[in-house]
Order: sequence, then structure tokens, then C-alpha cells
Amino acid sequence: MARHDLVTEIREVLAAAGDPERARAQQAYMKSPMPFHGIGAPALKALLRPLLADPAYRMGSREEWEATVRELWDGATHREERYAALALTGHRTCRAWQDPQALPLYKHLATTGAWWDLVDPVASDRVGPILLRFPEEVAPVVRRWAVGDDLWLRRTAILSQLKARERTDTGLLHDCIEPNLDDASFWIRKAIGWALRSYARSDPAWVRAEVARCGSRLSGLSRREALKHL
Repeated sequence: MARHDLVTEIREVLAAAGDPERARAQQAYMKSPMPFHGIGAPALKALLRPLLADPAYRMGSREEWEATVRELWDGATHREERYAALALTGHRTCRAWQDPQALPLYKHLATTGAWWDLVDPVASDRVGPILLRFPEEVAPVVRRWAVGDDLWLRRTAILSQLKARERTDTGLLHDCIEPNLDDASFWIRKAIGWALRSYARSDPAWVRAEVARCGSRLSGLSRREALKHL
């Protein structure tokens, strides 16, 4: 079902635009085992814009869209191809499929991406909006992710309301933070602090109370991040 023509075109366009010197610097900075082509974010966006908007590559079904995303993602040889897959998941022509049925795909991207540059957009820009639209269906899924074995899926759960602001479900935020307070991972501790810091813009009193409730179980990193602007 995948649009092999779109996948091929994306890969060819990205390969042709590469900068080997920049690519080495990007790979070193990101500590990525997967190489880069060496394309900056603005340039990548500009390269992808006409391809993803081209009616010739328009996808007519959820199955076709998901298969194309998975082919581009799972078969990636360079990191920009995964960035392109993320761009495809959120393109305006694919809005109809941003619902709870997309969660298995986003779970796959988070667990196989397994690094912050790939996981964080999945959490805040893909799972988050679906959670806001379908809270009754999605909140139980996020709670399960928050207590699972996969570190990056737990980070996804913690950061899923990063952009929810005043619409944040504080019960859900608490339930994502609480089971992860004793995790020593930098990525979990940073996520907890970041999630609290973000919500502090909308409800500083709640965040102060949550920090106090967590007490010594809240790591120094999480505490500093949470209270950074309070």
C-alpha cells in the first residue's frame, strides 16, 4: 500500500542536497549511529514542502499513509529520512488520520526512534493533539505507556501534554510523573521537569504543590527544570 514513488523521490532529493562536512558535525552532535545527509532544518522543510503538497503523491487512505510513513522510517539510511517521515505524519493532507487509530504508529516511531530528536516531536506534536481531541480514548493508553518497560515510550507519555497549556489534564500528568520519579535516567528526569515547567506557565500554584508533594523523590534536575521560571 505504500507510495514507493514518494519514498523514492524524497530519498533522492535529500541525497542530492547533502553536505558531507555538515553531515559529520550533525552526526557527532546527535550521537547518532545513523548518518546524516547534512541538511539543516529550514532547508529540509523547504525541500519537503513541494513533495508533500504535490497532488501526484496524495494518499487516499489511512493504510496508504501509514505504510508510506513506515517504509520511509523503517528503511531510512540517513536521519533526515526519519525527519521526513515525521513531517509526513503531520502534513495537512493527512489530518483526517490524526485520531486514536494512529497511536500504534506513533508508538512504533517512539520506540524505534529511541532518541530525543525523534521522540519529542512524536510526543508533543502528534500524540498530544490526539489526546486533546479524544481524551477518554487516549488517556488510558498514555497511562499504560507511562508505566511500561520502554524508556522512550514513558518519555512520550510524560511529554504528551507539553503544549496543552490550560487544557492539561493534571490527573493524567500526575499519573505519568508518579511512577517515574525513581527512574535514574537523565531522559526521564529531564522530561518530568520539562513537563512541569511547561504547565507552570498556566498554573504555577499546581506545579509548586506537585513539586512539594514529590519531595525528595523528585530529582534535582527535575526540580530545577520545574521551578526554572517560578
